[in-house]
Amino acid sequence: MVDRINDIAWQAHQGSVAAIIQLLNEKLADSGVRTRAIFADGVLQLLCEASQLEQLEQSTVVEKIQQILESIAPRNIRRVNINSRIVREAQLLWLKDIYNGENQVLWSQEITLTKPHTFKQIIEEFTEATTELAQSSLRKGQSSRTSVLANKNQHKYAPKSKMPVAISLGLLLLLGWVVYSQLGDKLKIFIQVEPSQPVTTTKTKATKSAVSPTKNDTVDPAEEADPFGSAVRIANQATIDGKTATTSIQWLDLAAKWQRASDLMGAVPSTHTRYKEAQIRTKLYREYSETAQKEAEKSKTKS
Repeated sequence: MVDRINDIAWQAHQGSVAAIIQLLNEKLADSGVRTRAIFADGVLQLLCEASQLEQLEQSTVVEKIQQILESIAPRNIRRVNINSRIVREAQLLWLKDIYNGENQVLWSQEITLTKPHTFKQIIEEFTEATTELAQSSLRKGQSSRTSVLANKNQHKYAPKSKMPVAISLGLLLLLGWVVYSQLGDKLKIFIQVEPSQPVTTTKTKATKSAVSPTKNDTVDPAEEADPFGSAVRIANQATIDGKTATTSIQWLDLAAKWQRASDLMGAVPSTHTRYKEAQIRTKLYREYSETAQKEAEKSKTKS
């Protein structure tokens, strides 16, 4: 497992300008372009330098940099102003010089980085949180094993300690608390898997204007008997599908699943033990369905 202190990609994703520069220079090394960067006034000011004019062709450089930065997805960085000039190693205060107009750049262009998909971003944040806790647990475990070996000769005949078990339970509780505090109610939908019958959802016809089942769709008896459990199963499947959805059709199908899950939650009777939770999920699933429909529109526009 990689130590986060030495994980340049993770640091760049967290918004470290130094890590972003290192990754950009590594990926642009073949093209002979080197970068410098400063984050100021909510904009990442980026300077691209090369020894030859043809190495700084604007469309090529801008496209490469945008692809690299969007793959990094640095937090809190959306606007990037790209400047270029022939390399001048002696001039370190380049941003001040550019603002003052003392050294003209070859060209300058501002771009806006595309935000990651909502579902993918939530999953990535959950993964990062669990990874950090796992690494912390591993370091503590290694420290505990070192201490045990150091004291082994002193307590050769001492009975086995139960502390490692207590520590493990404590770490599990800490993990749950941290993940819940970071992601809140949304996380419940993505990690809850209730024991019940296999998923047997009916394919739903999804369009731009409506994602609910049509009148001709058959109603699954299992859904009528247990609308809450059926809604959770559909939501779990929608969560899995959301990780790989890219096309307009896939997003529309995903929107239909979330809408069906919302409808089933809305059908939970007031006498049900989890009626209040069902009302909350009804609204939440409907919001997910609307988000998926927007993603479908974006994908259709791009294609």
